[in-house]
Amino acid sequence: MIYHIVFPDYWAKFEGASEYFSETFEVEKFIHCSRKEQLAGVLERFFAGVNDLLIVEIDESKLTSPLLYEAVPDSEKTFPHIFGPINRAAIGRIGNVNGFYE
Repeated sequence: MIYHIVFPDYWAKFEGASEYFSETFEVEKFIHCSRKEQLAGVLERFFAGVNDLLIVEIDESKLTSPLLYEAVPDSEKTFPHIFGPINRAAIGRIGNVNGFYE
């Protein structure tokens, strides 16, 4: 499983849709995701103090878009990037960031 962090109001725009594109997809051409063990660090680094977030669980074996694990600048860590939409069948549970990944 991999995970995507999103604001609830943006996620709501895709309710009932067959696929999801992130807010930054048009510019970056991929959807940022994390492995479970990376979530705490991503939340701390990019979303410090923000509690109104959702975490979307994604089954990478069900993705129809290409998934690549890519290194991030100034780090040896790799993160999952989805190069296309997330299809509905790949989406598992969706929950509030508080307590979701613990």
